[in-house]
Amino acid sequence: MSTPVVGLTTYREHASYGVWSQRTDLLPSEYADAVTAVGAVPVLLAPLDVPGAASVVVARLDGLVVSGGADVDPAAYGAAPHPRTTAWRSDRDAWELALLEAAEEAGLPVLGVCRGMQVMAVRAGGHLDQHVPDVVGHEAHSPGGPDYGTTSVATEPGTRVAALLGERLEVSCHHHQAVRSHPGFVPAARAGDGTLEAMETPGDRFCVAVQWHPETVADVGLLAGLVRAAATHASHR
Repeated sequence: MSTPVVGLTTYREHASYGVWSQRTDLLPSEYADAVTAVGAVPVLLAPLDVPGAASVVVARLDGLVVSGGADVDPAAYGAAPHPRTTAWRSDRDAWELALLEAAEEAGLPVLGVCRGMQVMAVRAGGHLDQHVPDVVGHEAHSPGGPDYGTTSVATEPGTRVAALLGERLEVSCHHHQAVRSHPGFVPAARAGDGTLEAMETPGDRFCVAVQWHPETVADVGLLAGLVRAAATHASHR
């Protein structure tokens, strides 16, 4: 069986490096390192505004990770922006929504990470809580700055996430928004304060999303599950 190729969506930001200061397509290297560690080849996917590009890209992939990043544009789910909802990237929203559409049509395995989970919920017609501290009364999910919070989550029995990770685990998180509604997805894990931390679609296709960052910790069970699904998808081409 050939090595599967997994696409990773990227940020498009102004960045400084070396002698350069310019618009840059980038992604923390933990994503590529984690995908490589579980036996796949990572490919970075720059946000594109080209008709049909998402279908062309998906046809060449065996799996897709919709990565973390900025807030989703509230207009995408018919809401006014909360004062703490900032710096959304409508170009990235459109690109990832197009990739998810093409991935569903192709039966491509997908893992959403943090923002990726939110994009997947919005595409399905769901809504977001735009500032989690307003709902749960604390900021443990995103302690501020570049620091990750640590959250204990309990998985839902019978879900794919539970099969991959067990009944309970500590996760690394950095999110001030969360999924409120998620048509077509079933809850797969929750934090102790009730925040939805994972969801998945029923059926055989690997379509899983988590609010935490599995690429930052030693436990790569989710990514390993994605890569196994990607290898199977590749074998059926």
